[in-house]
Amino acid sequence: MSESGIPFELTIERLRDLYASGALMPEAVIAEIMERVQADVDMNIWITPPAMDNIQPYLDRLKGMDPESYPLWGIPFAVKDNIDVAQIPTTAACPAFAYTPQEHATVVQRMIDAGAIPLGKTNLDQFATGLVGVRSPYGETHNALRPELISGGSSSGSAVAVARGHAAFAFGTDTAGSGRVPAALNNLVGYKPSLGAWPIKGVVPACASLDCVNVFAHSLSDALVVDELARGVDETDPWSRSIEGKASKLPHKVLLPSVKPQFYGPYAAEYEEAWDAAVEKITKLEVAVEYIDYDVFFRVAALLYDGPWVAERWASLEPFVTANPGMTYETTEQILRSGASEKQSAASVFKAMHQLQQYKLDTKKLLEQAVMVMPTCGGTWTREQVGADPIRTNSDMGRYTNHCNLLDLCAVAIPAGFADEKLPFGLTLFALAEEEALIAGAAELFLTGEFVQAAPEQAMVSVAVCGLHMRGFPLEKQMLEHSAHFVREASTAAKYQMVRLPTVPAKPGLIKKGRGGHSIQLEVWEMPKAAFGAFTALIPSPLGIGKVELEDGTEIPGFICEGYAEHTAEDITASGGWRYITI
Repeated sequence: MSESGIPFELTIERLRDLYASGALMPEAVIAEIMERVQADVDMNIWITPPAMDNIQPYLDRLKGMDPESYPLWGIPFAVKDNIDVAQIPTTAACPAFAYTPQEHATVVQRMIDAGAIPLGKTNLDQFATGLVGVRSPYGETHNALRPELISGGSSSGSAVAVARGHAAFAFGTDTAGSGRVPAALNNLVGYKPSLGAWPIKGVVPACASLDCVNVFAHSLSDALVVDELARGVDETDPWSRSIEGKASKLPHKVLLPSVKPQFYGPYAAEYEEAWDAAVEKITKLEVAVEYIDYDVFFRVAALLYDGPWVAERWASLEPFVTANPGMTYETTEQILRSGASEKQSAASVFKAMHQLQQYKLDTKKLLEQAVMVMPTCGGTWTREQVGADPIRTNSDMGRYTNHCNLLDLCAVAIPAGFADEKLPFGLTLFALAEEEALIAGAAELFLTGEFVQAAPEQAMVSVAVCGLHMRGFPLEKQMLEHSAHFVREASTAAKYQMVRLPTVPAKPGLIKKGRGGHSIQLEVWEMPKAAFGAFTALIPSPLGIGKVELEDGTEIPGFICEGYAEHTAEDITASGGWRYITI
């Protein structure tokens, strides 16, 4: 706790408790953060640091919001500078590349909709190419605990911002391990969802087919809060897909490598001892342990940089790099240009894709109902050592991470004690994309020594929500009170009119037309059938529940409005949805 009474470790749970008790206000938290950022300025954490001109509109907005209705009300978060925040330059750690977006990345917008405060943009390995945190013209980001060591990359600034008390959580990106390695090196949780589970619209691509946004936090519970809010399809994002979040559960078994992982760097012996201690702890948990051959994962990892996927990075950035000679960080450009090698032919792409498909099948059989555990990193390096040997050291940092997104796995990096003084050690838990609940359950068991069994799954009903019950709006709490959970964003068929009803507060009404009409943006939630009747009883006329036709032709229960209401209500169909009217 600082002298101001503000905890050094900022967490969602703790800040919400302090706000609810009246012991703290967001303005005081922001003021304290600004002091911490200034004190750590030599650590090169931020590219666009927190500034009151940027933050004040978000503080002002909180005054008209009910804290109980917004799960992230007043929670400060940091954003890696390859993820768009409206009106703040996105540089990807390359000043010549910078542009100023006019809208937020989807995941940033979803946090703001839930009441969170974006603070600024954090440092990274340029163009998210690197796992070490030293490849930036904005300076080498220092490790949060031992400044002579690397911070990990590419999401270096985001991880260190959380670890140094500058933010309650932070967004990074993860293509080859960038959302996990910095978590391990700075004693944090790094949660990486399955590909597409969180939209990547508004993210500067590294390898768009493999890119994920991830979250850094001090606790698994905070990471899962962010996951619930970030998750869901964005119909304007071609990489987005519907992967439903489910309650944590334990895997049938935990998989460990049959051959001890290799360790590297100046603390290799200490890391090996920490791994042995972690394995001993795992074997004492109430989950079956099975030892497996890890070789297939090494073969997959080799495809990422030795195979044609490096050409995908070059395809995204070649126009900029060739048009701006000398503007790219030397080591970064060397890696990017390797994607233009003659060996990266069309034939090599298909050969690698076919190999990968077989590896995916093998992995699916191996990991069904299981969680695989590996060290997040097999060691670490000083910043000086990385500078002397930038390619090999970076390659070592990805030994146990590079396979993940190629195989479409989800992952969570968790703290697992200390290998030496102020030298964190971390594990990563991997599972299949359809089984994200398993990494959450296994991580909870490892971190706390116990797992609280969720209630048995209930029969659920889908509900189309188009107004004040959507995420971030005042009546979202009614959805949560009835045990509903958000599934995805969607749109109606082009057959609807939306009106603003003359009520206090104003509400939208969705009316299906016999002819004409437009597509209206909405959200799909799921609610237990047992709670659905009590929920519908709360809905005042002229609103009600009926069948809503979605854009894909399916029909689900949802909010509708009786036709007579259009005669006394304002037609707002052209807006495309209630969210665009009120925010």
